[in-house]
Amino acid sequence: MAKIGMTTPIVEMDGDEMTRILWQWIKEDLLLPYIDLKTEYYDLGLPNRDATDDGVTAEAANANKKYGVGVKCATITPNAQRVEEYGLKQMWKSPNGTIRRILDGTVFRAPILAKGITPYIPGWKQPIVLARHAYGDVYSGVETRTDAGDKAYLLVEDGQGNVKKKLLVQDFAKGGGIVQSVHNLDKSIQSFARSCFNYALDVKMPLWFATKDTISKTYDHRFKDIFAEIYAAEYKDRFEKAGIEYMYTLIDDAVARVVRSEGGILWACKNYDGDVMSDMVATAYGSLGLMTSVLVSPDGKYEFEAAHGTVTRHYYKYRNGEETSTNSVATIFAWTGALAKRGELDGNAALVDFAKKLERATVRTIEEGEMTGDLVSLFRSEGVAAKKLESRAFLRAVARRLEETM
Repeated sequence: MAKIGMTTPIVEMDGDEMTRILWQWIKEDLLLPYIDLKTEYYDLGLPNRDATDDGVTAEAANANKKYGVGVKCATITPNAQRVEEYGLKQMWKSPNGTIRRILDGTVFRAPILAKGITPYIPGWKQPIVLARHAYGDVYSGVETRTDAGDKAYLLVEDGQGNVKKKLLVQDFAKGGGIVQSVHNLDKSIQSFARSCFNYALDVKMPLWFATKDTISKTYDHRFKDIFAEIYAAEYKDRFEKAGIEYMYTLIDDAVARVVRSEGGILWACKNYDGDVMSDMVATAYGSLGLMTSVLVSPDGKYEFEAAHGTVTRHYYKYRNGEETSTNSVATIFAWTGALAKRGELDGNAALVDFAKKLERATVRTIEEGEMTGDLVSLFRSEGVAAKKLESRAFLRAVARRLEETM
C-alpha cells in the first residue's frame, strides 16, 4: 500500500525520559509504516534546552505559529534536584509555559473513554472537558525570599517611571519569609474567553467558568468581568440558539458541582486551577494516560501534547535494562490529533481517516483486554480478562489492530 502523503509539515517537539522512548516507538510502529511523515523537528529534551539556553523552545513555538500545527512530547520542568542531576546552567522554566505564552492560547483537555475503564466517580457518564488559560499566574510569576526586617511592596510606575501605586504586601519585621507577584493581561483573558465560548459552541457543551473573586477582588474579579462582558456582547444569543448555557461560579462551588454532575461540561479555569483540576479529572476518569490535550491560539494555531509527565520512574527502570509497562495512549492521541488537524487544514482526507483509525485501534486494544499495567486494576468488562502488556508490546498490539483496518 502506498504511504499517505503530506504537503505541510507538522512541528515535532521531542521530549524527555520514558516518553521520549515511547515517542520513537510510536513513530516506528504506528506512523511510519503508513505515512510519508513530514515534520520540522525540534529537540526539546532537557540537555538540548540547556545547550541552547532554552532558545530551542522559542524556536519550536514560533515554528508552530508558522505552520499552524505542532505535536509535543512530555518534557521535564527542572527543579533543584534536576539541575544537579543534569548539570544544568540554571533552573529553566516550563517549556509548556513558554510555548503557551508565545501562542497565547487556551489548553483544552478531555478524557479518552474506553469501555471497561469505569470512572472513579460513577455518576460521570459523559466527558468533562477542561479549558485551561495558558498565560500568566504563577507560571510567569516573580518571587523571592525575604529576611527579617524586610518590607515587600507592590509597586506600579507609569511609562515615565513615576510611581502610581505603592502597596505594602508584608512587613517581615518578625522574621523572613517569601513573596510572589503574578500578573495577567486583559488581552489574554479576552482571548481565553472567546476561545472557551467558541469551543463550547463547536462541541455543543455548556460552559462553566470559575475563579475566587470573593477573595481576589481585583485579579480574579477581572476575569469574571471580562467573561461576562464578552458573553453579553458577542455570545449570549448564539448560546441560547444552541440550547447551551454559560454559568459563572466560585471555584470551590464548581468543584462540588462537577463531582455531582453526569459530565458533559466544558469547565474553564485559570492557569493554575486548570493545571490541578485537569489532573484530578483525568485521574478520576481512570488515568492521566487517558487524556487528550490541545493548545488552541486565538488565530487558529494548534499544539497537541500528552497531558502527563515524562514517567521518570519507568525511565530509570528502562535505563537499567528492565521492562516497563508505560501507558502511551495520550502520546498516541497527541499524534493523531495533530495528524487529523493537519489533514483537515490541508484538505488531506486520507490523513484524517488514518488518524481516526489509529484512535479506534488504540481504544479497541484496551476494550479487548490488552493494556498497560496502570489500567489493569481499573478494567471491568464482562467476559473480557485484562492482560498486562509491556510498553512496546502494547504498541504492537495496537499496530495489529490498525493493520486490520488499513
